[in-house]
Amino acid sequence: MGVRAISQEAFDDLVRENVEDLGMEPSEALEDALYTLKLQGADLSGIITCVPGESSIKDNPVIACLDRLKEFDSVSIDGPLRDEDFDEISSLFNILNELCSSQESGNAAIAIKHGAVDLTCSICSKIKTSTRSNRVVVPCFKALAVLIRDIQSTEMFRNCTGPNIVVDLLRGSSSDSDLLDAGFAVVAAAATGNEVVKQLFMELKIDEFILQVLSRESKTTIRALYDAICALLTPDDYRVVASQVYGYARTFAKLGIATALTEALQAGIGSDSLVSASTALKAIAVNDEICKSIAETGGIDTLLRCINASGEQGNKTAAKTCCSLLSKLAGSDSNKSTIVEKRGLDKLITLAQRFSDDPLVIQEVMLIISIICLRSPDHAAKAIEAGAGDLAVQAMKRFPVAAQMQRNACNMIRNIAVRNAENRTILLANGIEKLIRTAKANNETCRAAATDALRDLGLDNYNN
Repeated sequence: MGVRAISQEAFDDLVRENVEDLGMEPSEALEDALYTLKLQGADLSGIITCVPGESSIKDNPVIACLDRLKEFDSVSIDGPLRDEDFDEISSLFNILNELCSSQESGNAAIAIKHGAVDLTCSICSKIKTSTRSNRVVVPCFKALAVLIRDIQSTEMFRNCTGPNIVVDLLRGSSSDSDLLDAGFAVVAAAATGNEVVKQLFMELKIDEFILQVLSRESKTTIRALYDAICALLTPDDYRVVASQVYGYARTFAKLGIATALTEALQAGIGSDSLVSASTALKAIAVNDEICKSIAETGGIDTLLRCINASGEQGNKTAAKTCCSLLSKLAGSDSNKSTIVEKRGLDKLITLAQRFSDDPLVIQEVMLIISIICLRSPDHAAKAIEAGAGDLAVQAMKRFPVAAQMQRNACNMIRNIAVRNAENRTILLANGIEKLIRTAKANNETCRAAATDALRDLGLDNYNN
């Protein structure tokens, strides 16, 4: 069903008519207007509700902040403004950021409805990068990243040439880490869910600038840069039938961004960019060629070291993220053999044992093993030798309601057993059939996987 949009002016007029034409008390007029519009299916997000005669929209702190910023927007930012003006503009954007950061407050919707995205972009467009004006750009970017939150606001950002403005400012301050982080946060927010904005950033050669930032010698991590890569390469605009992001991912890889990210991983578990870089690299690894190139530049060696270190240090987040990337790389047949040759199966089983209390880590390990064993009886035999069968039995017993883990266990068992009769015998002797049937009965999401596992274990009554 379509949602009817309503302006602040129309809402205020309705409340006023209730008072003047129908003789309602101010509070009753407001309540009636809200009730009527909700019945009509109107979208009231961003509407400021004021009791006539008692308060006004100008009393709202968001509106007060925007009104003051509009005064500065009416003059040249780099012209007659004094240093104290720059300080006030910076403070106003910090206030706007703080007011709109909480989604529950509804302030972001109020700001958006009252032109905050256009206003912020307008002020940004008047800023020429310099030491004097850069102190305005960072809070300006931070406020913009909070304001851009849905398809409506990303379209506003696009319509006021936001991508051009942001990229120009980024290029002009490529050595300022705080500005880069705030700017890439805007890129990430604006590209999320909007295919056209992604395309605009690509046309502005944002990929080349990302590589430039990744390649510079700096100990400062630009966290939002990795978020921007993921946002640009995620097919999340459901208005389009065919996304272009897979082509962008190939462009990123060809340019050298995959190699740069692989090198970033070499800093190991102690790096604060490990998780972010792994997630970004996974977004780029969209085909066999890219997956193999990541392995050739040391990606698998690095990931196995990180997986081992994450287990030793008890870092579950790093463990899950590194396993997730490794499962993507394992989609390449040559990489499967490389993982096995480097004793990756043993390292994965050890990781699962160290995190035996966390089904989320265990399910990632199971996913990798199932991929490695797909259409490879030799790898399946090595998986059993490493302890994959015991892992399945112990985990399925311990976490009977962890649906995704149970599903991954069934898929792993299927791939281990389907082309290896000896493995089938070992698994059945360990009581795996009862565990699979229990999973099938208790978890709807893994019923198909459980049925396939029972069939590939050679059981006739797999449909029961």
